[in-house]
Amino acid sequence: MTQRLDLFTTAPDLMKPMLAMEETIKSSGLEHSLIELVKLRTSQINGCAFCIHMHTHDARANGESEDRMHLLNAWRESSLYTDRERAALAWTESLTRIERTAAPQSDYDAVATHFSPREQVALTLAITTINAWNRLAIGFAIPHPVAQEANAA
Repeated sequence: MTQRLDLFTTAPDLMKPMLAMEETIKSSGLEHSLIELVKLRTSQINGCAFCIHMHTHDARANGESEDRMHLLNAWRESSLYTDRERAALAWTESLTRIERTAAPQSDYDAVATHFSPREQVALTLAITTINAWNRLAIGFAIPHPVAQEANAA
């Protein structure tokens, strides 16, 4: 894959609000591990190799287990996720696939059970933001790093 352009070189002023949103989400009070699961699951759904690579590395560096990352695609069938994480992951899938799901009331009800109103906004912004990052990375064909992984394969 050949990268189409470098976002930060081409339009640094336009990227500043995206970076600011990341900082806002990071300081929102949501658990870092939850944010990384949401980012990773969204990136899996969207097929964003760059973001999957980034968020598996970030999650691992912050203590996430290999099993939870490997089973994330099948989180509904795994006992490794808390009820709070399950609610967040269902909401993540609903909003990422909104053209199909229309964000059903049952998914919202689960989020409302496990997240305060402020946390609901923070979670929804985290989902919205990673969807935007996925579209930027895929749209501009941003490749993931391959140095160590290529050698291991």
